[in-house]
Amino acid sequence: MTTLVEATTQQQFEEILSKSGKCLTVVHFQAAWAPQCAQMNDVMTVLAAQHEGSAFVKLEAEAVPEVSEKYDISSVPTVVFFRAGEKVDRLDGANAPELTRKVQKWSVVGAAAEPAPVDLNQRLKKLINSAPCMLFMKGAPQEPRCGFSRQIVALLKEHDIQFGSFDILSDDEVRQGLKTFSNWPTYPQLYANGELVGGLDIVKELAASGELASACPRAVSLEHRLKTIIDRHGVMLFMKGNKDAAKCGFSRQILEFLNETGVDYGTFDILQDEEVRQGLKTYSNWPTYPQLYVKGELVGGLDIVKELKESGELKSVLQGQS
Repeated sequence: MTTLVEATTQQQFEEILSKSGKCLTVVHFQAAWAPQCAQMNDVMTVLAAQHEGSAFVKLEAEAVPEVSEKYDISSVPTVVFFRAGEKVDRLDGANAPELTRKVQKWSVVGAAAEPAPVDLNQRLKKLINSAPCMLFMKGAPQEPRCGFSRQIVALLKEHDIQFGSFDILSDDEVRQGLKTFSNWPTYPQLYANGELVGGLDIVKELAASGELASACPRAVSLEHRLKTIIDRHGVMLFMKGNKDAAKCGFSRQILEFLNETGVDYGTFDILQDEEVRQGLKTYSNWPTYPQLYVKGELVGGLDIVKELKESGELKSVLQGQS
């Protein structure tokens, strides 16, 4: 009977992939401290028993950073699906029904050629309308993964176009399905107000004719946006995850320190907004997360908060008394 196995090193992980042949390998990037990961492991165990021909693996994301970095793991739980050693799909977050559906899909040889599920169009429409101006690209605006994506991002930024983005490399279902939905065979693809604008060539033409700004909404400056978010609460924490579910050990520790003071505070999940995640590093001149602000001013990260706690000053600093 197939069981859920654990890979504790990069070498173990690579050996499992190399021995999988053409079979499906399902890898759960997890954290032992996250309860939602334990729940997903329970589901993985059940699925392993049901799918004899597939391999099911759990891997501590922070313990094997080389592997996590290679597959862009920025939060847990994340499940990555491999066939013949190559990544074919991924699932971000604790979603047991979706995990089950994806395992059923990819456990069948040739599943990539199966027709998309009926609800795919609804999912695509939701993604397209998730921002007034939406770019489907390879990678993220801060790290494009092809020359065409890099060029279109540069054009949008040059013309102060505010846009959301979706990395089509992170979801093969979206990547293939959107080609049919939009009747546009290549990427990147730009949408404005739910309607397809086109790819790089079209955006270049609009920029050259001076029509790009009118075709897409103009941006609010990033600095103004960051100030607005920082000022939402007197005490504001930028972290990975939120109060209820920290998504890295550093964020979990700083939450514990803040909760001990009894002082009210707000949080912002930097994993949900790449523009804020990258922009705040420059704005604050502080390269890592979490970052804590009090009355609009940067206090610092985990080390600073830990020092304030040990010196007995943390509560008074959060209350703006020192």
